This record gives sequence, structure tokens and C-alpha cells, in this order.
Amino acid sequence: MIKIVPYHVRWNAEFQIAGAALRQALGPLALRIDHIGSTSVPELGAKDIVDIQVTTASLFPEEPLITALLAGGYQIRGDIHEDHRPAGDDRSDAEWQKRYCREPEGTRRTHIHVRVAGKANQRYVLLFRDFLRSNCFAAGSYEQIKRELARLHPHDIDAYLAIKDPVCDLIMIAAESWASTTHWRFAQSDA
Repeated sequence: MIKIVPYHVRWNAEFQIAGAALRQALGPLALRIDHIGSTSVPELGAKDIVDIQVTTASLFPEEPLITALLAGGYQIRGDIHEDHRPAGDDRSDAEWQKRYCREPEGTRRTHIHVRVAGKANQRYVLLFRDFLRSNCFAAGSYEQIKRELARLHPHDIDAYLAIKDPVCDLIMIAAESWASTTHWRFAQSDA
């Protein structure tokens, strides 16, 4: 069931634990490990799932990355290989490729997105997060949309995402303007 809960201060501490475990498992394969998604934005209600982005130099060859994740107990989802592509985006498919896995069994529910440094999808989530952190009005509106989607589609993640993803793309238009005005750059890696 899709449920949006009020912001919890514990989310950052839970990310720190999960991020440290990923850092241990991946070592130098992880160029960055960042807390992303709604749980990374103070005061923003979210699904109670910590999202993490691991940035790597490449997704290929896959063997070292997959071997390290499996050795750490992570559950690889082989059916997820790309992110949502914004309408009208004509960049190459490589800009939206990723690998996705879940937390080791018995640990806090976590979604781990592995993306390549410098690709569109790696930048998208960091800019989106930082923009929402800087703009409480955009964050509040985004939360309101997610709550309504969860109410309308509590058992249909595909319907939820079919609406939420284009809303995020609209927010990114404002985020890109904000990034240009503020000369936004990636902050230091979170873990």
C-alpha cells in the first residue's frame, strides 16, 4: 500500500547507517553515495523508504559492481535498468540507465539506485533534492500531490508513478532555473 507519512528526523540517521554499509561494500566503486528522494528533504512527507543514489564511473563491466553488492547482501533487481525519461528528452538511452537493488534482508527498507557520474539521471535527482530543500513552497506542493496520488491509487504504484514522474519533470523546470540563478553545484557526497 502506498502511504505518505509525515517527515521523520530519523530518516537521515537511517540513511547514514545504510550509506556507511554501502560504502563498506562498494569501496572505491562508489564515487558518491547520496541520500535522495523525499526522505532527504527536511519537513517533506514521504513513503517510509530511504532512497540512496550510488554514483559510479561506469555500469560496465557489471561484474565488479554486482559482485560487491551481492557480497554485501543487497538484493539486485534485474528487471529495472533505466529511469523515467522526461517527455521530449532526446538524449541517448545511456543518460537514463541505472542498476537498482534493495537492502540486505532484515535491514531498513531502502531503494538503491546506481547511476553513472555525469549522466542526466544522476544529476536530475540531486538537483531535484536540492531545489526542494531550498523551496518550501515547491516541497509543500509536491507533498500535497503525492498525498492525493496515494489516496487515489493506494494499491497501484504504476498509476501513482504515471502521474508523479511528469509532475517531477515540471518541478525540474523551476529547479533548472534556480540552478542557473544560484550557480548550483553538487554538494559533497553524503556518505
